[in-house]
Amino acid sequence: MNLTPLKSDSFSKKARNIGKIKFLIIHYTGMQSMRASIKRLLSTKHKVSCHYLISRAGKIFQMVQDNKVAWHAGKSKWGQVENLNNNSIGIELVNKGHKFGYQKFSGRQINALIKLCIILKKKYKIKNQCILGHSDIAPLRKSDPGEKFPWFQLKKKSIGIWYSLNRKSFVSKKSSAKNLRKIFFKNLHKIGYRYFNKEKFSKTDKLIIKSFQRRFRQGKVDGKIDLECIKISAYLAKNH
Repeated sequence: MNLTPLKSDSFSKKARNIGKIKFLIIHYTGMQSMRASIKRLLSTKHKVSCHYLISRAGKIFQMVQDNKVAWHAGKSKWGQVENLNNNSIGIELVNKGHKFGYQKFSGRQINALIKLCIILKKKYKIKNQCILGHSDIAPLRKSDPGEKFPWFQLKKKSIGIWYSLNRKSFVSKKSSAKNLRKIFFKNLHKIGYRYFNKEKFSKTDKLIIKSFQRRFRQGKVDGKIDLECIKISAYLAKNH
C-alpha cells in the first residue's frame, strides 16, 4: 500500500507499546477543503492530529506513526475504556461534514479506507467490535463520520459490525416510552456506548440516540427510540 508521509508534530512524543493498540477510530475532517483539513491537522496550535488522512481521491497520508499517540479522540469512552487516544489509531476522511455541507464519501476514499483497515486490523489483531466512529465514543460532542458513512459496506469486508433483523422482536408495540428507553439503553450499554444513565431520562438522551442511529439506522436520524432501534440494538447487544 502506498502511503504518503505528511508529518505532524501534534502527538505524544513518548512511544507506546503497540500491544496497547486495540481500536480503530474513524472520523471525518469537517473542514471546507482538503487544504483546510491538512492545515488544521498540521497546526500545533489546535493540538489535533490523526495517524492517517484519506483524501476524496483515495490518497492515504500518514501523519503520525502508529507507535505514537495521536490526538484525535479527545474525551471519550467505550465499554470499560476511557480516553481512547492512548490505545487507538485515528483515521480521518476528508469531508466537509455536517457544518459545511455533508457529502457522500467517495468510492476511492472508501476503497482506500478498506485496504488500510484490513492491514491495521491484521497487524494489531483489532476486533471488529473495536472499529468505531468518533460519535460512538464521544456522542455528546461529535457526529462523525455520520449517517452517510457506509458501515454496511465495510462489514461486507469483515470490518466493523452490523446486524440482521431476521428475528422476531421481543418488544410489545404497547410498551411504554419508559420501558422502551430502559430496554434500549440497556442494550446500548452492553454494546459499549456510555455517557448516559440506564435508568433515568436525561436531556442528553437525544444525542446518544442520534449517535446510535447515525451508525446503525442511517435512514432516519431523529433522536427518537422506536421498535426498529430496539430490534437493532437487541441484535447487536446479543451478538457482539
